[in-house]
Amino acid sequence: MNPQKQTIWCISGLGADEKAFSKLNIEGYELKVIPWLKAAPGEDLISYAARMSEPVTEENPILMGLSFGGIICSEIAKQRPVKLIILISSIKTAGELPFWLRSVGRLSLHKLFPMRSSRLTAPFQNIFLGVTNAEDKRIATAYRKASDPVYTRWAIDLIVHWKNNIRHPQLVHIHGTRDRIFPIRYLKADYSIPNGGHFMIMNRAEEVSRLVNEILRNYEL
Repeated sequence: MNPQKQTIWCISGLGADEKAFSKLNIEGYELKVIPWLKAAPGEDLISYAARMSEPVTEENPILMGLSFGGIICSEIAKQRPVKLIILISSIKTAGELPFWLRSVGRLSLHKLFPMRSSRLTAPFQNIFLGVTNAEDKRIATAYRKASDPVYTRWAIDLIVHWKNNIRHPQLVHIHGTRDRIFPIRYLKADYSIPNGGHFMIMNRAEEVSRLVNEILRNYEL
C-alpha cells in the first residue's frame, strides 16, 4: 500500500486557476489549489489572506504561490505557522517590486485605465507574460476573458501598495531570468531558470518541477 501523500497547498497567479499548476510533476506530494475568493468591498490583504487560508486543514502546511499567489502565501505565513513556502515567479517583499510597478502605485495609474484586455493590448500582455507558443496564447487569452476587472483592479492595488518587508525564514524562491513582470535584477532568487519568463510554470514546467522536487528533498519534509 502506498503511503499517503503530503499536501502542497497552491495559490495561482492573478487571473489564473488550478490549471496553472497542472503541468508540474511533484514526486510524493498532492497539489491542492486554493480557489480565488471574491474580495469584499474595501477588504484589506490581511483579511483576504486569512479567508484564503481557511481550506488549509493541517498544521504547519507547505504552501506554493505563483506570482500574486506568492504574496498571499507570505501573508498567510504571518498569521499561522507554515512548514515551507515555495514562491514561483513572485516577490518576497515590497522592496522587490520593480520601479514601474512602484510608479503605477504612486501615480494610481491602475485606477485610470480599463482592466479589460483587447486585441491591441493582448500582444503586449503576452510579451510581458513570456508567452512563447500557440498553447500559451490560448491559455493566456482564456484567463484574460474570464478575469473580473473589478477584482483585478483591487488585486493590483494591493500589489503596488504592499508594505511587507519580512522574508519568511522557511521560504524558497524560484524565478526566471527573463521575467518581465518582476525582473530578476530587482530581487534575489534562490533558484533561477535561464531565459524563463513569468509564464514558465506552463512552458518550462519540467524545469520548475525539477527544482521544486530538489527543494522538497533538501528540506526532508
